[in-house]
Order: sequence, then C-alpha cells, then structure tokens
Amino acid sequence: MSRKNIFWIVLCVAALLAGTFGAATAGSEFTNEGNGRKGKYLYRKSCRSCHDGGSAAELSPNSQTQAQWQRTFAKYERLECAEEWKKLERDDLTDIYTYLYDHAYDSPQPATCE
Repeated sequence: MSRKNIFWIVLCVAALLAGTFGAATAGSEFTNEGNGRKGKYLYRKSCRSCHDGGSAAELSPNSQTQAQWQRTFAKYERLECAEEWKKLERDDLTDIYTYLYDHAYDSPQPATCE
C-alpha cells in the first residue's frame, strides 16, 4: 500500500471520528423530554426563591417564549446565577427546562399563574 493511500485512509478515519464526536456533543443541548412535574417542583425550590421579584427579576414559564427558553438554557453560563445552575444535576436542569418550555408564553399550554 502506498503512502498516498495510507494518507487518504487516515484522513477518512479522522473525518469519521470528528463527525461522530460532533454528533455526540450536539446532543448535549437541553430537550423538553424531561419530567415537567418534577421540573415545576425544582423550579419552585431552586429558582423561585430568587426570581420572586426581590433579589432577581421576576420569572415564570410564560415570561419567555420557547425560543427564548432555548437560548437561556443554551448559554446559561452567562447568567448571573450560573453558579447556582452548576449545583443542579443535568437531569434536574432538563426537568426544569421541560417545565419552562412546555408552559412558555407561546406554548400550547402557557402557564397562567404560579
């Protein structure tokens, strides 16, 4: 086998591995496939204590659209409360996201009160 053939084989394998890694990391975004009931409980327990209009801006599921919730969770590291988010398990954050997303302002079932 020539060096040229080996080069192309190595290049193809590297491309396949890069594609596999990219697909694996792309799936790390939050989805609304969590437990919304648990998310509502966790939101009230973990988020509502600050987002009650006192120490942080008032916040409820219908205060944002689904797209806004997606952006918020995609870049939560930029939020002032990012350190609090890091204390929660990934599954807990997914549950909170599910609750907020499913009851966002533009969802089929927006939250009417908290």
